[in-house]
Amino acid sequence: MSTQIPSSQINPTGGIPTVPKWRPKLTWLEPFALLAPAGIWLLLLLVLPTLLILELSLVPGIRPGDLVIPSGFDNYIRLFDPLYLRVMRRSLSFAVGTTVICLVLGFPVAYWIAQIAPKRWRNLLLIVFVLPLWTSSLLRTYAWITILRPTGLLNTVLNSVGLPPLDLLNRSPAVLIGMSYSLLPYMVLILYASLEKLDKRFLEAAADLGANPVQAFWQVTVPQTLTGIAAASFLVFITALGDFINPELLGGASSSTAARLVYNQFLGATQNWGFGSALSMVLILVVSIAIAMLIKLGDITPKRSWGDGK
Repeated sequence: MSTQIPSSQINPTGGIPTVPKWRPKLTWLEPFALLAPAGIWLLLLLVLPTLLILELSLVPGIRPGDLVIPSGFDNYIRLFDPLYLRVMRRSLSFAVGTTVICLVLGFPVAYWIAQIAPKRWRNLLLIVFVLPLWTSSLLRTYAWITILRPTGLLNTVLNSVGLPPLDLLNRSPAVLIGMSYSLLPYMVLILYASLEKLDKRFLEAAADLGANPVQAFWQVTVPQTLTGIAAASFLVFITALGDFINPELLGGASSSTAARLVYNQFLGATQNWGFGSALSMVLILVVSIAIAMLIKLGDITPKRSWGDGK
């Protein structure tokens, strides 16, 4: 009685049966292998330092060289001092104000580049807006000092046309001007990417139904670009919240922010690493909430396109 050999086990060259090799299925390891480099990088440079800052924030009055023994929340309770609450409120007001200014100025520019400007000029216009980012932020801030100082370019122009000079330097308006100028390109770039995908058929349909331009803007344009608006606004807010150069150079001592306060605790004369760590953890918490809101808004499903038939 002969046994038939399956064709899959026959060697086509010699006809000798071969035993298929067993290979372990390790497909579940592939995602870990791909994520390992970035994961290790984030663990060493983000997670571990954050945990170290959290540990230091629980040690009141710790200085360089002291033994780290977490003992309570005294540093966090100290944050409720009216002086520090005022500094935190000022930081938030600068961040919110900068975001609003960048959104008000950046949206029309991004809309004009994405929808009105000729296509052959769009890339060039975007490069023009990105050009300020090619220079040092410190150099740009010193340029604004030259413009806003009492004998600077702005007051020289105002005096030449018979208008009274403006005292802006070392005040909050100067900080808002410098921060808005530094972060406006980010707002324009993100809004441009969103407005470029705007479906104009909805605008035409709104016009056919009798909507005026203002109604079409709020009911058609804004809903379609809401994700881009949220992404750009949160990016500007998070960056402005941690800005150190503009408030320090343009605002002076009267515009102290949380970033300056953290700097004083670590590198200044006070040398209170515990309180500085508590301030850092509060900033990390605020930024984390902003990122979580951004992710949540990013999950919003945009309105269906015109061709869906719904």
